[in-house]
Amino acid sequence: AGDFSPAIEWITDHRDPRIVCHPVVAMVTDIIWARVAFRTFLVGKAWFLFTLLVFVFSQSILKHVEHDIAENLAEEAAAEQRLAAGATADIVVEPAHHVESVRIAIFTCRCFIYFCTLGKGFFYHAKWTMRDCRHKEFIKVSWLKIPQYLSNWQDATSACLVLFLSLMLCMEPILHCMGNSKEGVLFGEDCPEGENLRFTYSVMTTCATLLYFLLLSDLAVFSTRVSAFALVCGRVVSEVLLFLFGLTFFVVAFACAIASLEHDSPDFDGVPMSGMNLYRVSFGMFDGRSFDNLEDFPAVMVAV
Repeated sequence: AGDFSPAIEWITDHRDPRIVCHPVVAMVTDIIWARVAFRTFLVGKAWFLFTLLVFVFSQSILKHVEHDIAENLAEEAAAEQRLAAGATADIVVEPAHHVESVRIAIFTCRCFIYFCTLGKGFFYHAKWTMRDCRHKEFIKVSWLKIPQYLSNWQDATSACLVLFLSLMLCMEPILHCMGNSKEGVLFGEDCPEGENLRFTYSVMTTCATLLYFLLLSDLAVFSTRVSAFALVCGRVVSEVLLFLFGLTFFVVAFACAIASLEHDSPDFDGVPMSGMNLYRVSFGMFDGRSFDNLEDFPAVMVAV
């Protein structure tokens, strides 16, 4: 007594956009959302939104601010010194001390992400993994058994985010360059060890950013229409993947066939180039001049 009817949960599990868009279901869910669930959900997501903003600020914004400040200060200082000395040659000025505040802000934001987001994620997934192991609740993915709670896509995505944040912590250039920066900048990333890890670290950052925004898709529940649209997109994704699979099959087949032809077309020179341009033809990205050039190669024109 006093509990919610499981009907809405059943409708959600069924994942049928037509039922979700029914006016009665939309009215009931909107009432429950607006009068009961909104505040609880918003409080729960407020922390996640804040950590996302800190992450984006540290990884996508501040590093470009630092680069722009360094370039501008270097140009201004060099111009002033040339005017003062009457020199015509370029003077290299090290602006490291001007960007220390930005470096401190980047380091502070990253520490916040590692301690708060990563620490909270470790605790959450350790708790649920131990619970599922204790109750022997597993699901089988191919030959691998994983805890049952990972069957929820949000939890699986969160686990992947924790994994990428852990890899970022292990490869953090600031930690590898601690006290070893070329320019002597506090919390710098320009030591040999940091430069070797910078690209790999950026790949991990890119993946973590995408996972952050994927988890943000929960905010679709603010609107029943948006939620229904998300359900439709989820169902269409499988069809899109099937289409791309079929397209790739034909692209590879015709790319290999065109590569076996005797021709001098630079746009279809070899299998990789042929495949790339066949994709461009399929998506309407192959320009008219390239099509005009194919008139000199009738056999390739027929294949395309």
